[in-house]
Amino acid sequence: MKIDGHGQAKILTQEEIKALFAAENSNERDRALYAVMLYTACRVSEAIQLRKRDVFDKKGKVRPVVLFRKGTTKGKLATRTVPVIEDLRRRLEEYTPRADNPYLFPGYIYGNRYDTFLHKDSALWILRKACNRIGLEGVSSHSFRRTALTQMSNAGIPLRIIQEISGHRTLDELYKYLEVKEEQVRGAVASLELLTPPKEETLSKPRYSEQSKDNSSIPF
Repeated sequence: MKIDGHGQAKILTQEEIKALFAAENSNERDRALYAVMLYTACRVSEAIQLRKRDVFDKKGKVRPVVLFRKGTTKGKLATRTVPVIEDLRRRLEEYTPRADNPYLFPGYIYGNRYDTFLHKDSALWILRKACNRIGLEGVSSHSFRRTALTQMSNAGIPLRIIQEISGHRTLDELYKYLEVKEEQVRGAVASLELLTPPKEETLSKPRYSEQSKDNSSIPF
């Protein structure tokens, strides 16, 4: 868990996700931002630089995929697309971006970023305020990404496919995001019981009849 900037971001539980998305803790813009990060496993820097046409078509309908442009990705290595699942589609349909700005998450209307995208620090401030209201500790914007990637890994999705979604350059970089739970470690160790040889049955000693005893005493 991340404390004062140290450690890894917390993996979110279903109850914590529910609390963050609750109406009393977020508005439509915040929920759309959280949903993009959670359901595409993207970085906050990638989410805030999305343009409306990367998500919506000319008719204002949510596209079947979210487009993350090469110039907004870490290292600017490649453009990637991530399919839109129903939970993400619903959050995007509930949200109406400003009409006078090309970005999905515009800068504040009264700030100096009026004509560009929401600043990363502002996005982090939004999440931090929500977590303070709920009483969540150790959560950062990376929590959404780590939660999504860990969930896919636990569901048995091959790491090469997860890497395609996350945009990591190498599997080594992806491994750092995946959380290993204590019960998974216990389960892995418990599986070693399969290596134990089956117990050998105790051989029964031969039983002699009374007559056998008598015959054994007869001289030849």
